[in-house]
Amino acid sequence: MEMHIHEHHNLLKRDSLHKAFLWGIALNVIFVLVEFFFGFLSDSMGLLSDAGHNLGDVASLVLALLAFRLSGINPNKRFTYGYKRSTILVSLVNSVILLVAVVFIIVESISKILNPVPVEGGTIIIVAGIGVVVNAVTALLFMRDKDKDMNVKGAYLHMAADALVSIGVVVSGIIISFTGWYIIDPVIGLAVAVIIIFSTVELLGDSLRLALDGVPRGIDPAAIEREIDSQDGVSGSHHIHIWALSTTETALTAHVVLYDISRMEEIKHILKQKLKHDGICHVTFEFEDESYVCDDKNC
Repeated sequence: MEMHIHEHHNLLKRDSLHKAFLWGIALNVIFVLVEFFFGFLSDSMGLLSDAGHNLGDVASLVLALLAFRLSGINPNKRFTYGYKRSTILVSLVNSVILLVAVVFIIVESISKILNPVPVEGGTIIIVAGIGVVVNAVTALLFMRDKDKDMNVKGAYLHMAADALVSIGVVVSGIIISFTGWYIIDPVIGLAVAVIIIFSTVELLGDSLRLALDGVPRGIDPAAIEREIDSQDGVSGSHHIHIWALSTTETALTAHVVLYDISRMEEIKHILKQKLKHDGICHVTFEFEDESYVCDDKNC
């Protein structure tokens, strides 16, 4: 019964995340079209370039949705783990896209500092205000699950970053309208870029670690080894490998030495339950009798 409830909860979670991605894509596609329209109408390069940037965010959301859907496909003979690893690859791509967007913001901001230009009227402020709402609402769709999945976190950071950029445009536009300080626009742009860099570097580091089969954040290999070795009936362990199957699933393989090999099934069950509580759900043990010497040559 407990397993049925757990599986039902996972299905509900996947369904809600799927809807979040679809809503996020739909909202941002509509906003990109609105921004392009008013950009042409007001002859605003600022709006047109921001629309292009937001189109890149739509592409990132589509990629994240694709990886999310692929992760739910069952394994087959050629892909024995399924397509779960696509979530890691997309997370890596999205973090790179975020950094490219930051470079674009920095270059544009420095260009405006060197060559200040006036804000192009109330239309830009209104459209940027709409952008704040759209991006903030989209970010909220992913906020609850952002710390559980790197792809969801990437989508959240994309939308939160865009909301900050749009807020910067609105604030700078209002200040410039009253004071004529055109330089405030690129200064706010640079401040936003710094905030995005700090949040994106962590995502990029996590994505690279998982892509290279590193131990996922939050798991201490030494603590896992101590937990295995402290189990009654276990003499020791070695050849422990911990890596990510996806942005949400972790695997482990290990050689476990037993005092009494006849207790293998009992100890296997206990250890798997313990590791499940540590967030490691895919576990493979190779059990060895204490009399067997396992070195690099005969392992």
